[in-house]
Amino acid sequence: MSKAKTVDLTSGPILKTLAELALPIMISSMLGTAYSIMDMAWIGLLGAKAVAGVGVGGMYVWLSQGLASLSRMGGQVNTAQACGRKDYDQARSYAAGSLQLTALSGILFAAVCVIFIQPLLGFFNLTDAETYTAARSYTLITCGLILFSYLNLTLTGLSTAQGDSRTPLLANFIGLAGNMILDPLLIFGVGIFPEMGIRGAALATGLGQVFTVIVYLIAYKKCSIPVEISRKYLELNRNLDGKLYMVGIPAILNIALPSVLISFLNQILSAFSGSYVVVLGIYYKLQTFLYLPASGIVQGMRPLIGYNYGAGEIKRVKKLFGISVLLNGMIMLAGTIICFTASETLMGMFTENPETVRLGTAALQIISIGFIPSAISVTASGALELPHVHHQITDN
Repeated sequence: MSKAKTVDLTSGPILKTLAELALPIMISSMLGTAYSIMDMAWIGLLGAKAVAGVGVGGMYVWLSQGLASLSRMGGQVNTAQACGRKDYDQARSYAAGSLQLTALSGILFAAVCVIFIQPLLGFFNLTDAETYTAARSYTLITCGLILFSYLNLTLTGLSTAQGDSRTPLLANFIGLAGNMILDPLLIFGVGIFPEMGIRGAALATGLGQVFTVIVYLIAYKKCSIPVEISRKYLELNRNLDGKLYMVGIPAILNIALPSVLISFLNQILSAFSGSYVVVLGIYYKLQTFLYLPASGIVQGMRPLIGYNYGAGEIKRVKKLFGISVLLNGMIMLAGTIICFTASETLMGMFTENPETVRLGTAALQIISIGFIPSAISVTASGALELPHVHHQITDN
């Protein structure tokens, strides 16, 4: 593996620097989405009850990602700012502290899911025995191995904080490729592999995360990077941990609140018609494809702003924010045009029910009006997660 060079994020064309960080992140996210679709296709061959069981277990996996953001966001932001100040000792301390908290939270979440699996699944009132068994198997394995997913998220954040988004792309690509290859082998039993059904799908997911961690470990071993992790930085520090949580806690709330909103909307809509619930579900699937590139820009912008703020490059911080808003605005404009003019076609991709298509077409046209204003809120929420930066962005 070639030696990684130290990147100076305080110089060079802003748009080019942002693109170099954001594009690999976008590609990784799109690969992840493509895998999720393919994974559900394989599981779908096992039957509707298997899909329902995975859906229940997947809810807890999805919930865990919010908790993972607690240490990941704090580590990424503070490490980026320390790198901008060229204070690499402090950056290494933040990185080590972030990994410690990541490991602790991952182990605790796994323990809770394994120990309290019955009440956790009982929340969904699963009356079908086959669905319950599938949900139990999937949840135990995926959440039991959740530590590796946590580590991947934090290592990705720490890499981008140093201006490296290519290593995360490589690591995630290998992990996803391994996952996709193992899925049919372990689900259906091919060659030397045993037929494991839903347990095979869960194990393939966990092993994919393990492969990604291994790639990161090789990269850290072989490449010359400014922020290395060593034992002398692995010590508890209340002040440092407090700074990590100061960024991480708001990030968790930012991730959790939309899920709360969806739950309330589902409850309200279900009282009127089941078709409304289906329309809401389809909308959020479509929204994922629209907000993936916007999220990639925000994730590329965040370490850049943190790095430049740490280096005292306030004018560059403001330019970064302005360019990011403009790029996301262009994405949302394209999304608005597509969703408004091809809403019926888009809804028809997910359902053949005429009533659902009719309701969904009208709903999507109305919702798309808010896409362009959301470019500001999406970009601002990413920038304002950085301590003290909001004063610089909003001044004049």
